[in-house]
Amino acid sequence: MKDTLRQQLERLALRVHELDALLADPQLSADRARYRAVAREQAQAASVVALYRSLQQRERDFAQSHELLSDPEMAELARDEAAAAQGDITRLQAQLQTALLPRDPDDDRNVFLEIRAGTGGEESALFAADLARMYLRYAERQGWRSEVMSESASDLGGYKEIVVRLEGDRVYERMKFESGGHRVQRVPATETQGRIHTSACTVAVLPEPDEQAELTLNPAELRIDTFRASGAGGQHVNKTDSAIRITHLPTGIVAECQDDRSQHRNKAKAMAVLLARLRDREREERQHKEAAERRNLIGSGDRSDRIRTYNFPQGRLTDHRIGLTLYRLAGILDGDLDEVVQALAAARAQQQLEALETGA
Repeated sequence: MKDTLRQQLERLALRVHELDALLADPQLSADRARYRAVAREQAQAASVVALYRSLQQRERDFAQSHELLSDPEMAELARDEAAAAQGDITRLQAQLQTALLPRDPDDDRNVFLEIRAGTGGEESALFAADLARMYLRYAERQGWRSEVMSESASDLGGYKEIVVRLEGDRVYERMKFESGGHRVQRVPATETQGRIHTSACTVAVLPEPDEQAELTLNPAELRIDTFRASGAGGQHVNKTDSAIRITHLPTGIVAECQDDRSQHRNKAKAMAVLLARLRDREREERQHKEAAERRNLIGSGDRSDRIRTYNFPQGRLTDHRIGLTLYRLAGILDGDLDEVVQALAAARAQQQLEALETGA
């Protein structure tokens, strides 16, 4: 293990002592939110330091066993102990490297998944519907709840735009690498000469803000419009202006919801989507400022980039960020995304580890 990582671990051990002292302070318990935050940080840091202390002990065990190799009576026992200690050292070092990786504070959040048709006309809208189905089936496999917040259907049954809320365990952690440009290559159903067409959609995955979001909105900067919901829903949607559209005037960002018959509930849902979009805008601006020179990072938020190609004639999916190619497109479109998600997470972890080791 490199000296830079050991130095970080020693600083973390000092931090644990500071947190222990804070938790022992009676004044902290009066602020329950602050107490929970400190307790959570202490538990996480203490678990990493415990791993580090175990590593140090096994390194001492290895050194002592190595010294006994010159003793004929102890050599065999020393070799066995040294081998066991070396195995533990390798395992503990790997665990520590993983534990030290920066964790995205949004990983535990639910998300708003936005899919928009791009170039390709009606075929792009049909591809948007395919992507929506893929993500909904993946959510079902994960045991997540899904709720369509708004949708704009195309003439042939696709989507010009669809916004879905996904709720469950660590949703953003598994979905955050899906943001970007998705390209499809296939023969459209409307193509009479069998030619392969290329179409595209954009996907955005926005972490849902807390109910008491960091962003506060000035009511004077919002325009709230009501309108009649479109699509299925019976006679009610044709008679009642229950759908809500909220426009944030300074940025022009718009959010709408027509899923519920209650105007009040639609307004609350649209406001949540608007907050998520504004928060994502701030995140993107911050990322561009802090990491403009590292645009190749996974999940950089640059949605103009083509991140993935779905080639139907070859049954192939290619993720261009990590050079991953899989020839089982049908299963992936049926929601079997685990291999793709895990590969992207592993590549991101490797980048973080390299940055950690170099002190970047």
